[in-house]
Amino acid sequence: MRAIVIALLALTLSACATVQKLEAAGDVHALLISIRDGDSATFDSLVDRRALKREIQARLVTEASRDSRVPAGLAAILAPGLAELAGETLVQPQVFRSVAEYYGYRQDMKIPGPIGISTMLRQMPDGRVCAVTKKDGPCLLVFAEAPDGRWKLSGFEGDLKMLRLKR
Repeated sequence: MRAIVIALLALTLSACATVQKLEAAGDVHALLISIRDGDSATFDSLVDRRALKREIQARLVTEASRDSRVPAGLAAILAPGLAELAGETLVQPQVFRSVAEYYGYRQDMKIPGPIGISTMLRQMPDGRVCAVTKKDGPCLLVFAEAPDGRWKLSGFEGDLKMLRLKR
């Protein structure tokens, strides 16, 4: 009897995670379409700029502190301004196009629907989801559920060099 209860609990929890991934997949799909089409308005509505700026700032400080050519205090002083500039400059559809292409989404391709995308989302322990290219692949794009119920891009775990304007 105890084994049955444990199995039912496990099924219930996995179903919740699947529902959460499916809900997130609709917004991830819309974000990918906005990147492909260069739709800034939709892109902006699906991005948590504040969270991305915080992450970029922390990563800039960390990376600068590893560079022996940069004085330790200087990185901490410059990072907020650089993060603000990066947030305004880097967080736009055309910059994220190379990230979408990493996932296999080129402008000449049809982007799968939300159900297909949901299979490529990984549930994170803190309730966020991240997009992967294969089951054990790395997360690059991280999404968090916003108070309005939409899933917004809130983190980027890839190499910052991937965020560049395509020519």
